[in-house]
Amino acid sequence: MRTIGLFEAKQKLSEIVERATEGERIGITRRGKLAAIVVPAGSAVRLKDVFNDIEQIRKRARRLKGVIAKSLIEDGRV
Repeated sequence: MRTIGLFEAKQKLSEIVERATEGERIGITRRGKLAAIVVPAGSAVRLKDVFNDIEQIRKRARRLKGVIAKSLIEDGRV
């Protein structure tokens, strides 16, 4: 994956979109750190798939008796 800075990405947005359309993944950095990745639309994660993954995690998760999420949040553990 090739990366470019945010300033350059703003100047070359049309080129970046065209390259992504052709299948290339392009990382965009801000202050030297990866901030975003432009990918071909066909490879983007679909929201439905994300929710299905979350549901699978919930099904496998172990429930802790006597533990309340609100108290964990208030204690700063989550």
